[in-house]
Amino acid sequence: MTKAILTEDNIILNQSLGGKEEAIRFTGDILVKNGYVEKLYVDKMLEREEVTSTYIGNHVAIPHGTEDAKSKVKETGLSIVTVPEGIDFGNGNVAKILVGIAGKGNEHLEILSKIALVVSEEANIQKILEAKSKDEILNMFNEVN
Repeated sequence: MTKAILTEDNIILNQSLGGKEEAIRFTGDILVKNGYVEKLYVDKMLEREEVTSTYIGNHVAIPHGTEDAKSKVKETGLSIVTVPEGIDFGNGNVAKILVGIAGKGNEHLEILSKIALVVSEEANIQKILEAKSKDEILNMFNEVN
């Protein structure tokens, strides 16, 4: 039986983080703690960020591992962290929503397109940042199926 890709355990609201590296580690550690990836995957998330920024605009960053990190993925999963005061991802880009992603095979491509549909709308960004419960965020991402 495969795990649910996104659960309440994978969502942390209103977190305060000290910088980009801490933010990526925090986002990745949720995936580790909940059994989606091996610990080494988090290092590969940081490595990916050194190669190219995972900031995608609209106050959203999608930290994920490098191509060679796929062997460290046990199950496809997402983690979502809201950081209302924002994290500087460089070049004036401030992320307030972090979406950690780990995909087996090419499953991450389908997941990325679903994430993009949700976060491309400014109204959804506000809804995510103002969410009072993890359920509100789960529902937003589940409606995209």
